[in-house]
Amino acid sequence: MFKKILIANRGEIALRVICACKELGIRTVAVYSQADRHALHVRFADEALCIGPPRPTDSYLNIPAVVSAAELTNVDAIHPGYGFLSENANFAEVCETSRIKFIGPRPEVIRLMGEKERARESARSIGLPVLPGSEGVLKDEAEAIAVGAAVGYPVMVKASAGGGGRGMRVVRTGAEMPGLFSAAQAEAASAFGSGDLYLEKLVERPRHIEFQVLGDEHGRVIHLSERECSVQRRHQKLIEESPATPVTPALRAHMGALVAKAMAEVGYANAGTIEFLMDESGELYFIEMNTRLQVEHPVTEMVTGVDMVKAQIRIAAGERLGDILPELGPKDLGLTPRGHAIECRINAENPVNFTPSAGKITGLNLPGGIGVRVDSAMYAEGVVPPYYDSLIAKLITHGRDREEAMQRMQRALEMFVVQGIETSVPLHRRILAEPDFRAGRLSTAFMDRFMPVKQNRNAPVAP
Repeated sequence: MFKKILIANRGEIALRVICACKELGIRTVAVYSQADRHALHVRFADEALCIGPPRPTDSYLNIPAVVSAAELTNVDAIHPGYGFLSENANFAEVCETSRIKFIGPRPEVIRLMGEKERARESARSIGLPVLPGSEGVLKDEAEAIAVGAAVGYPVMVKASAGGGGRGMRVVRTGAEMPGLFSAAQAEAASAFGSGDLYLEKLVERPRHIEFQVLGDEHGRVIHLSERECSVQRRHQKLIEESPATPVTPALRAHMGALVAKAMAEVGYANAGTIEFLMDESGELYFIEMNTRLQVEHPVTEMVTGVDMVKAQIRIAAGERLGDILPELGPKDLGLTPRGHAIECRINAENPVNFTPSAGKITGLNLPGGIGVRVDSAMYAEGVVPPYYDSLIAKLITHGRDREEAMQRMQRALEMFVVQGIETSVPLHRRILAEPDFRAGRLSTAFMDRFMPVKQNRNAPVAP
């Protein structure tokens, strides 16, 4: 087992990794920017080093600074968390060259799955269902128009190197293609350094379903059931839950086994997530893979009892899944969820117009009680800096069924108080009260329906 791990991240995920390391008896090193010198991950790590100014490019994304900190503190491994360098194949290679274990998959697998069109081709070759679309990167808008006509409009052009909704456009007719293709290409080049685009058939009103996988370094891969992440705004997830209401036990067993076998075939090791779109007939189609720990991993932990971060660390240390998860039978391909869990992402932003809200937290009450979990690095009198993602907490509830999990979430949201900055808590309270959400009638178009009907942008925000 590792003796010391550096956490190449900040905020709640850095604190989450520190907690797992403490339980495993592993010392930790925090890195931080000048803006985070009073952050909780700095306080609770065994050692801490400042690696640069507040801007991420000068600190948390600065590979030489992160690796230098790891070498100075003589760590055995680096945990990247999510975001920042977590899916950077070059960073994983530098770690290998420096003889520091990268807690994640091999660089070549990160690179394969990070290039979306190559990932689609790989998924197709290993038997995962893939939406019809272009065969490779599109050469130009003329080819995009031709492929769109062959596939059938509407279609979506997407950045091959992208994610998070950037470099993505819905195209409903051939006449729209030139302008939207150029816009997506420019946005992709600006965001990812590559303007490569591919095209796939657009599924109207899909559900976003993803399967969590764990693979050890001895060739075994299992799934930890699925999550639903359909409640999104501009392709950014707001609420996640597990299990997904439209996924039957038979479909879970079938798709989970398919995903586990496919990932074993590509030699996948550590935690990863296979994302699908589900159409209105219940068919699932592969869209991408995230080669890291997901923000929403707590809902999987709540319904399976598996500590995902500890599992990641033990896998990276060379342990076998059968030893990490003794409840697994020798031929099991996955675990069955118990109960239901829901996660609300609490962001530091105005709940009406979504403008960021940085500043000092002057008052704070975090909810608790049975079935309630809060992952956060907030504290009273702490400061939320303006330089980073607006996520400041994850509120997770677990119940015997979805109804109980929702009741606990509503109660917990009412008791979640943050003063001094604005948060998305009022928005989450309104979503939880929405009849379609309560009935599980979800799709990625949920927020498009919800916002105009249920929200008057000039109305006062509930406390």
